[in-house]
Amino acid sequence: MAGELILIIEDNENNLKLVRDVLQFNGYQTAEAMTAEDGLILARSQHPALILLDIQLPGMDGFAALRQLRADPITKSTRVMAVTASAMEQDRQKILEAGFDGYMTKPINVKKFTEEIRTVLASDRGM
Repeated sequence: MAGELILIIEDNENNLKLVRDVLQFNGYQTAEAMTAEDGLILARSQHPALILLDIQLPGMDGFAALRQLRADPITKSTRVMAVTASAMEQDRQKILEAGFDGYMTKPINVKKFTEEIRTVLASDRGM
């Protein structure tokens, strides 16, 4: 269901703009951060329905950010989808085993991206 708030944590301005534009076109609200550290602050204060988290970020990477999100009582049940340029099957497996709720490779395929967003939002993450 559109309208939910989705937090985008992405350090590349072009990728951030594309994801934001696609989400807003599909009726979602967005919040944005260009570092994991800023994203963690927004996640705690904004309570997004979904976090789109780049894996390769300056400073703290996406795996470390996910560990912090899962360790925090406020964000532990928030859905988190990895959005990454790492496209090998072993990368996908490592990402999903780390506890991400979904996985999308860059550059994004807009149709597949919106389908995956809907799938992850519809999934049960109640912990």
